[in-house]
Amino acid sequence: MFHLRFFGLGLCLSALVACQPSRSPSSMTQDTTATPTRGTYAYDVDFLKQHTHQVLELIRGDARVLLSADYQGRVMTSTATGTNGTSYGWLNYDLMASGARSAQFNPVGGEERFWLGPEGGQYSVYFAEGAPYDMAHWQVPGLIETVAYEVVEADDRHAVFTKTAQLTNHSGTRFDLAIRRAVTLLSRQELGQRLGVALPDGVATVGYETDNRLTNAGPTAWTEEEGLLSIWLLGMLTPSPQTKVIVPFRPRPDAAAHITDTYFGTIPDDRLQRLDSVLVLTCDGRFRSKIGMTPVLSKGVAGSYDFARNLLTCIFFPVEENGLYVKSTWEHHDHPYRGDVVNAYNDGPLADGSQLGPFYELESSSAVRPLLPGETQTYRQVTCHFQGEYAALRQLAQQLLGVDLEQVK
Repeated sequence: MFHLRFFGLGLCLSALVACQPSRSPSSMTQDTTATPTRGTYAYDVDFLKQHTHQVLELIRGDARVLLSADYQGRVMTSTATGTNGTSYGWLNYDLMASGARSAQFNPVGGEERFWLGPEGGQYSVYFAEGAPYDMAHWQVPGLIETVAYEVVEADDRHAVFTKTAQLTNHSGTRFDLAIRRAVTLLSRQELGQRLGVALPDGVATVGYETDNRLTNAGPTAWTEEEGLLSIWLLGMLTPSPQTKVIVPFRPRPDAAAHITDTYFGTIPDDRLQRLDSVLVLTCDGRFRSKIGMTPVLSKGVAGSYDFARNLLTCIFFPVEENGLYVKSTWEHHDHPYRGDVVNAYNDGPLADGSQLGPFYELESSSAVRPLLPGETQTYRQVTCHFQGEYAALRQLAQQLLGVDLEQVK
């Protein structure tokens, strides 16, 4: 049986039910009377019910996905093993519990969030017109961080969120835009069909697809010369000391020219390995580092394996080999549309010893398109987690990522 739970403020969902009175979190049926343990999915459900207003839960058996309308239809976390199972997304409990809001950046977490690119450069939407590229002037738009989105549709397996807004980039170009974001929880059979593999028995699975649409809602066309917007999906995940991010690529003689590994300085050799056609980055939340790859190399998949929890995570995304991808480094760009399609980030202590996480990130970006008034760009990503016996997951990783886990253990 399928279920949809909606916690918090009562909303009219015309496609689903008539308006109902609001229900307080305490009135919701609980799956267990015991106090949930931190790190479990149940703990995160209870926490978000206490500290946010609009939380939706999609459920198919033991596969569960927790969404927040307060945070732009963000997938806050998920689990493959039921209410008391492992929660995969990283949440900034202290920040959310404090109720504080920064005017600059509010990193609340979540395992897949909707952002817009570019972050840096002359077409950035994170630096005001004429502002220098430094931390003091970096500003995350509220549209993709603090502004709640409207829930316009929800049923047993999916929810749809929308928002209209205006943004102005570093060059002074104004964008009137409309956003539509849908999240769909896939059945085990649907996920296996999407991935083209038979999912092993005894491996718990959760997979979902997000459909992200960006529409030019203004009267003028968006052009390369004035700046374009990309759809940028970022996932903050909980690491262990034994987590490895795995990014496959197409081998070619000039592969190094299409890989960036110096975002935050040189990464030590014991933290970044390059196998024949795979990059392996240690993501234990202990050393700040980031890698990126252009569409020329990317195979449209990236993943991670947590050897401590026997947990395989993968994201699948479209790649346009000859597409235009924005650069996001904090500088003026001679070639602003030669950027990355996929990135991985490992959190770690800053120079002053402080640290936001620990967490790690898997990120993907759409190509950009010149949109005429009324035109829409769509970008879809599938995220999935598999948890179970190592032997079965080793075989699955070989099929999905093209790597033997024994090589990266």
